Amino acid sequence: MSNADSTVTPLKSLAGEGVSIWLDDLSRKRIESGNLADLIENSHVVGVTTNPSIFQAAIGSGEGYEEQLADLATRGVTVDEAVRMMTTADVRAAADILRPVYDATQGRDGRVSIEVDPRLAHRTEATVAEAKQLSWLVDRPNVMIKIPATKAGLPAITEVIGLGISVNVTLIFSLERYRAVMDAYLAGLEKAQAAGIDLAGIHSVASFFVSRVDAEIDKRLDQVGTDEAKSLKGRAALANARLAYEAYEEVFASERATKLETAGANKQRPLWASTGVKDPAYKDTLYVDELVAPGTVNTMPEGTLQATADHGEITGDTVTGGYEQARADLKAVDALGISYDEVVQQLEDEGVAKFDVAWNDLLGTVANRLAGKEAQAK
Repeated sequence: MSNADSTVTPLKSLAGEGVSIWLDDLSRKRIESGNLADLIENSHVVGVTTNPSIFQAAIGSGEGYEEQLADLATRGVTVDEAVRMMTTADVRAAADILRPVYDATQGRDGRVSIEVDPRLAHRTEATVAEAKQLSWLVDRPNVMIKIPATKAGLPAITEVIGLGISVNVTLIFSLERYRAVMDAYLAGLEKAQAAGIDLAGIHSVASFFVSRVDAEIDKRLDQVGTDEAKSLKGRAALANARLAYEAYEEVFASERATKLETAGANKQRPLWASTGVKDPAYKDTLYVDELVAPGTVNTMPEGTLQATADHGEITGDTVTGGYEQARADLKAVDALGISYDEVVQQLEDEGVAKFDVAWNDLLGTVANRLAGKEAQAK
């Protein structure tokens, strides 16, 4: 990688602080044009995350998918199968491009994530079955299966980790649920250990969502309308994420986690997701500059990645010294009558629903394209 040059850039500084930079986007055009390889080579990108909305945008654009669509139409496959064949093909290709990073980091990075069907978010056994199928379909050691942190998702995480499959836990909004996610991961490692699986080969990240927390709490602070309420805008999401990191430090320093680490296990790293700012009044690198801590991942949409490269301000660890302030900020929000528990539950429900809608839109798009190809073939 040409990352070894002596110029210190914001992205290089960020990577130097122990933050793994992942790209929150994927498309066939990005793969085939060499753009992904270029970002790995020149922008310190060491992983890729996908979700139903990302695939809906990529396949909906049609670029790069025409030939495969024609083949799938000729074979007369179902819409669900067509979507899975296209998305897993993209993830497999991206995994191959990132394989040197995976090898160089002993499996820590070089990862590509693909999500279980979002319609299964509240069905444990179906989620496990889908995770196994996706792992088999992609057939690359550097794939990570995304499982939502719903109540039904938690036992699925334990089960899938217990099978030796690496997992990206997604849609985490609350500190209580995050602790349950770490517990599910450790339980999965214990299962894998009992089954004689090498723990060193199992990796996991916990995707803690950031900007959506501010978007919802800021809206409620505006409704309160006082000067005190307005002064708290843009602080809740960072406070929530910083306290998540405190929980991570605590759990992975525990006797239970240390015992597993001694047996070769890896820590489940916190991943900051939803890091593009929603409010144009905020600096566009807010959720990068202010969430720098060792052993974390920040997955960014390309706009945020470019903004960070251009004018990110990386000033060292901006997380671990801020726990007391974070607690005070969330307490102040609560004192204004804004319920934390209500907000985070609403965000989880909305997150699952948004991915469900995106997936159904994707199925609709592919159904139309397959029908068009079939008509052309006649």
